[in-house]
Amino acid sequence: MFPLSFPYRVLQSSKKSDIIYDPFCGRGTTNFAARILGLSSYGVDSNPIAHAVAQSKLQYVDQNHIYSRCVDIINEYDAIDIPQGDFWELAYHPNTLISICQLRNYFINKELLDDIDISLRALILGILHGPRMKTQPSYLSNQMPRTFSTKPNYSIQYWRKNLLSPTEVNLLDLVERRSKYIFNEHQVKKVDGAILLGDSRSLTNTFENKITRVITSPPYYGMSTYEQDQWLRNWFLGGNDQVDYTNRAQLKHGSESVFVNDLAKVWANTAHRCTPDAKLTIRFGALPSKSKKTPRELIKESLTLADCGWEISTIRSAGEPKSANRQANQFKGTTGNYVEEIDVYATLNT
Repeated sequence: MFPLSFPYRVLQSSKKSDIIYDPFCGRGTTNFAARILGLSSYGVDSNPIAHAVAQSKLQYVDQNHIYSRCVDIINEYDAIDIPQGDFWELAYHPNTLISICQLRNYFINKELLDDIDISLRALILGILHGPRMKTQPSYLSNQMPRTFSTKPNYSIQYWRKNLLSPTEVNLLDLVERRSKYIFNEHQVKKVDGAILLGDSRSLTNTFENKITRVITSPPYYGMSTYEQDQWLRNWFLGGNDQVDYTNRAQLKHGSESVFVNDLAKVWANTAHRCTPDAKLTIRFGALPSKSKKTPRELIKESLTLADCGWEISTIRSAGEPKSANRQANQFKGTTGNYVEEIDVYATLNT
């Protein structure tokens, strides 16, 4: 994971004709940096939440259209499959949960989402849970972190211990306020591109143009719990109303050799979509308690194993990851010091 400033800096030297690609696009940071610079881009991620958020980074919509669409959904769609149990009773006020389920019903049953749908869906994902405010609410839930979903048993114990009951949050009012803030006149001009939900190891989709620049940050070895840490947002997108501990479409983390082999598949598959002289930039790090090898060793092994023409020109230190941007942030306090991140620069020679 990297801040917006990283791909923005790397792409400063790009030509307007360059096509940007991120095979681990996550929340779409690379794609948004490309958009700011007027560059077309593609992104792929296997996680539905990342895909939904990244898709929104390529949209340009009117704030009034966002609110109007939300009103229409609330007025026209039923709240089906309302989850039951102690967690849900304590997480959301009943009326708020009904509104959430109406939107969930709409999004998971509509075959093709337009720009407004994509943007509204991402907005709801952002406000689905977070801390309670002393003034007007900014999130729909009872007290909860914004960046990850606490597990049901822990949440129930915390809320009961602290005598926290969910307050009624008017979803429409909150959507109206947030849409005015996000979708205002300062939106960046829209560019061509697409975000795909898929596995970058075996992706078969062809892009309209060949890729000239790849900027990405693969998940660090041992970092395999993103979907579980985002289980509540995953539920909103059609997933289970309990935590699902399977990782079907993610890189395998059973051993370093298996992980390296999976990374190699991504580099090889990516090379097939690139021009012969394409540039590859990788931000990579490690979890100290998980990996015996350094980030440098893991990346070099994966590129060598890919055997598709990626030649490393430079590997330089990126320093210690900032707390807010750490893939390993959830392990804080249990893993000791963080391993220094690296930036890897390579060129495709075929």
